[in-house]
Amino acid sequence: AAAAAVGAVGFPSIVRAQSKSLKVGVYGGYFKDSFDKHIFPDFTKATGIVVEAVAEPTGEAWLIQLEQAARAKQAPADVSMMSQVAMLKGMAAELWAPLDPARLPNAAKVKPALMNKYPDGRLSGIGAVSWYITLVTNTKSYPQPPESWAALWDPANKDKLGLLALVSNSFLLDVTAATFFGGSKHLDSEQGQLECFKKLAELKNNVKLWYRDEAQFEAALKSGEVPMGQYYHDVTGLAAADGHPVRSTFPKEGGILDSGSWAVSKASKAGDLAHVFIDYMCQPQIQALLSRKVGTSPTIDRSATDLTDKEFAAVSSDLAPIVPRYDLYVSKADWLNQKWTEMIVG
Repeated sequence: AAAAAVGAVGFPSIVRAQSKSLKVGVYGGYFKDSFDKHIFPDFTKATGIVVEAVAEPTGEAWLIQLEQAARAKQAPADVSMMSQVAMLKGMAAELWAPLDPARLPNAAKVKPALMNKYPDGRLSGIGAVSWYITLVTNTKSYPQPPESWAALWDPANKDKLGLLALVSNSFLLDVTAATFFGGSKHLDSEQGQLECFKKLAELKNNVKLWYRDEAQFEAALKSGEVPMGQYYHDVTGLAAADGHPVRSTFPKEGGILDSGSWAVSKASKAGDLAHVFIDYMCQPQIQALLSRKVGTSPTIDRSATDLTDKEFAAVSSDLAPIVPRYDLYVSKADWLNQKWTEMIVG
């Protein structure tokens, strides 16, 4: 209720007075359930805009649906939460309606790295939520936490790792560049990319599970069957709070910071309401509410929120993060997938 009261400030009374609805696409399952329970009702109280929540399929299936619908001048959702690779692909197809910064005063607080722009500078999307992938361990198998991503390469960890199965969602190329080659600039050239692939291939003997099913790895981590790997910081923290012998560690090189952005389909006829929604979601108190109730990391600077040290640590870190090279996963997708299969998981 407090969030709703604060959220109402600054929104046009004409919008609140009218009975309007907005279709908002968010990831399905727990994520959508949390938004339906903790976020959307307060937004409706603050603005009078009713949210029709749409469960998005994972991966790029939703992007394809939006593109096909837009060609028929239809919008399955007015606003959608999109992964960064899907954002870039949608931009290439001019799928996203440009956003007006003047109508989004709260967006000025969003971290610059989470602002999506067309090549000509038009605003195509704005950071909705962030989350971290970190180095996780079973505490019974590893009484002391690892300090660096380099632990993945340690011969002592043979047949002990669980890693994400795709080049485009594991971001292990980015981890390798940050850990051994001074950072993401090493991925600028094909030679640098190949060097990272070769270094990454050195840890293959340590991998017990290349996973696509998150629940499969989480169960194996809890039992100690696969006692080390990469996983989501917030989910690991929840498992630890439930008494499971697991921990999440932000290595000295930083955790992997991934994110989703709000984007508006060019076929939407609710652009005015979409701007109200996105601006509302950028507010510090709403970003803090998301951290508390959904488990996401704030898209704004921590100092602008009222999150306690404990609340912030549960979802984020002050360490400089590893930010994936999404541009490469779009522009060189086929080549990277080919090399990943040949050199890493093949």
